[in-house]
This record gives sequence, structure tokens and C-alpha cells, in this order.
Amino acid sequence: MSGSGKGLIGIWLYWNQPDDAGVHQPEGKSTTTTTFSKPPLEKGINILHMESRQTPRKESFADILLEVDCESDKMQEMLAAIKDKVTSVDTRPVNMVTQQSSSFDTPASSISESFDFEEKEVPWFPRKISDLDHSSNEVLLYSNDLDVDHPGFKDEAYRKRRMYFGELAMNYRHGQTIPKVKYTKEEVKTWGTVLRALKELYKEHACKEFLENWPALEKYCGYREDNIPQLHDVSKYLKRKTGFNLRPVAGYLSPRNFLAGLAFRVFYCTQYVRHPSEPFYTPEPDCCHELLGHVPLLANPSFAQFSQEIGLASLGASEDELQKLATLYFFTVEFGLCHEGGSRKVYGAGLLSCVSELEHAVSQKALVRPFDPRDVTKMTCQVTTFQDAYFFTKTFEEAKEKLREFTLTIQRPFAVRYNAYTQSIDVLTDSNKINSIISELKGDLYIVKNAINKINQEQQEDNCNLDTLALALEDHLTTITPTNCSPNFP
Repeated sequence: MSGSGKGLIGIWLYWNQPDDAGVHQPEGKSTTTTTFSKPPLEKGINILHMESRQTPRKESFADILLEVDCESDKMQEMLAAIKDKVTSVDTRPVNMVTQQSSSFDTPASSISESFDFEEKEVPWFPRKISDLDHSSNEVLLYSNDLDVDHPGFKDEAYRKRRMYFGELAMNYRHGQTIPKVKYTKEEVKTWGTVLRALKELYKEHACKEFLENWPALEKYCGYREDNIPQLHDVSKYLKRKTGFNLRPVAGYLSPRNFLAGLAFRVFYCTQYVRHPSEPFYTPEPDCCHELLGHVPLLANPSFAQFSQEIGLASLGASEDELQKLATLYFFTVEFGLCHEGGSRKVYGAGLLSCVSELEHAVSQKALVRPFDPRDVTKMTCQVTTFQDAYFFTKTFEEAKEKLREFTLTIQRPFAVRYNAYTQSIDVLTDSNKINSIISELKGDLYIVKNAINKINQEQQEDNCNLDTLALALEDHLTTITPTNCSPNFP
């Protein structure tokens, strides 16, 4: 997953720097990520990330992003401490910060101010798949820059390589071909080390749905120890299997932006590889995590639908409800367990891409509880340590049903539906839109009813389940009309 669960404030600083300023600009570079010293601050103000770039407006200007965790009174102290050192300051919730803008003369407006909706009361979220271009570059952590505790922080060659991958992702737009990457021998070696160790564990601990797709990934996408699969090839394969597409991303996205992509069956995927010094640890998602942990199950229709339903539920949700959905995603798609043949199996990508935590989660040391959204949303997502608890369901379908029940509690004045024909989101706010959907669904139900009848005729046997289903469909087809929208309509 490329989504961060942290609640942050983003601050843009517009700095007209003197020649001896603390920002270093490498010679010959017109745009780059740079570093500078932290300003002296009071206790209780935690700077989680700093990033600076030369503004395209003027060579002597730098734009600096701080991600800060503090109380509101401490925020005012911090602003007072830095205002006399910069040209201008802009603050906003971090999910509204746009890190790539054509001009920094004024702070970039929030995305919600850039679009005009018919439904004025609907908060902004992507309505067309191309709208993801506006939010996919709002990277929260790492991106081209690396924090001090990152394994590659002092490795200049690795940092330069990460800038290359960051630029590929930042420049990508919907409809373009995902750029293919020529990976280095060291990157391939790291990938091979991770894959070799995990494949041994998959045989015993991965769920059957995960294992079912592995041979096809080896055949069509080049999943081998001596080869890192290209996102372009994997995306084509997923498109044929479940309609999912991969989209390059430079690093962590906010939970809102990441989950919004899932609503369109778009999965954000990095192209860079973790630092070779620690092949079995990464403080951020990388292509080992996403290609090995996520992709095999995104090729499963039931799991793909489960992922998309979480994404759809997130659209227009409040911050509190969004955080609950992100936590549900974390403890299912990232760290979920299931029962299979009387034994405990794993389907969470965070486990299926981490040797040590996978072994821990299936051991007697791990605390494992039944999946209940009310309990799960109270949990804290651990990033640097093992989870305090893991949650299991019998099947993906059980997880989907419990998720659907939870989404009914989300207080939205509207419902949403993904229109696969137009790759857009239908916001259902009036009876005309609902009538249009009913018309489409009735057509599908007639097809299903006809198929049931043909199966019964060909098999020439009494199938109670099919007969019951046929009668239920007949009842819906005769009673559900555009002017009679029964609440029991499936």
C-alpha cells in the first residue's frame, strides 16, 4: 500500500534565499530536491518530513515543504518562529498539499477549488479516472528525498536512482504507457534475494487464491529471481484478469488519495527497489512489496472487488470515517489472515512481502482475532514493529459482507457507483440516476435468469438452488420498476 495513516499539516514556505543560505543547489541542475537545516522550535513540535526544491519561478527562490505534527497553539509558535525567515507561508491539511505545481507565485489551490460539480453539496473527489492525475503526485513521505533514518539516506547513488524513479512517476499521466525501466544488477539481486526467501514461505502459508495466480505471473509477467517485472506488463495482465490497472507513484500517498484510486480499480505502485543493505526491511512500499505482496491477489476477481469497494466507500467520507476505512484496509488487504482447510493462511500483502512478520503472524506468538470492523477500527497501525493483533475471516466474501455492513454507517448524503463503461463515478443523488442504474441491472438480471433456465434444461435435473434463485430473479424483474425502487433490490 502506498498510503500513509498519519494526520499531518503541510506548510509551504516561499523563501527568497541569499547566496549563503542553507539550501544547497547542485551545479548544473535547474530543478532538484535539496536539504536545509531545521529551524529552532519549541518542545511539542514534531517535524516529520522536510523537502525543498528550487522554484521554477526564479533561480534565487526555494520552495520548502514541512510536514508537522503538533497542537494548534504550537503551530502558531512555529509559524512565528519562521515567518521572519521566509517570503510567505501557506498551511493546509497535508492531503490538500500539491507538491508539483506549474507556478509557486501563489500557493496551489486545493483540488476541490479547481472543479465545478453539478452536485454542489458533494465534497471533492475524483469523478473521472483522469482526475487521478491531480492527486497522484501528492506524495507525503520519501518521494525523491529520503529521511535521515532511511537505509539509503547516505548513499548518493541510491538517492540519484530514487530521483530518477520519482521523475518517472511524477511525469506519468492517465492513458500513457507506463515507462519500462532498465534495472541495475544490484536492484535485480535485491529483488531475487527477497523473492527466493518468500517463495519458500508461500508454499506453506499463502492462501490458495494467492498461489493460483503465481504460475501465470511467472509465464506472462516475468516473475523470476533474475528479472524484475515491468509495471506495464503486470498492468496489462491485471487488466485482462480483473480490470485493475497499475499506476506509477513516487512514494506514500495520503489514505484519501490512495483509496480513491482503488475506486477506479487503479492500484498505485512504485518502481524503485529497497536499499540493498537491508533486503528484508523497507520503511516504505517498494516494488518488492507491491509486485510480490499485492499483485497476485489483485488478479483474483473476488479480492479485486473487495479492494474496489473499500475505495468507493472512501469517496466523500469525513476524515474520521476515512481513517476508519484506512485502518480496515490496513488490517485486511495489508495484514489479513484467513482459515483454509483447518489451518491459518495469509492474504495480507504486508505479510506476504515481509519474511520476519509473515513467520511471526502464523506463529503461536501472534494474537489473532476474528475480523469485526468495530474492533478493527480501534486498532493502531504499526509501521516499524509487528502488529499488536491480526484479524481473520473464513473467506474474502465474509470480509466483503462485513465491510458492506460497516459502510452503511458512513454518513454521506449520497451513494456512489463506478461506471466501468465511462471509467467515472456516478454520484447517486436523485431518482433519475437511480432509475438509470435499475434499467441496466434489470438487463443483467434477465441474462442471469436466462442462463439459469438453460443450465436446468441441459442438465435435466432438479436443482433447488438454481430454481430458488430463478424465482427470486423473476420476482425482482416483475416488481422492480423505475417508479418502484424496493429497498430489497440486490
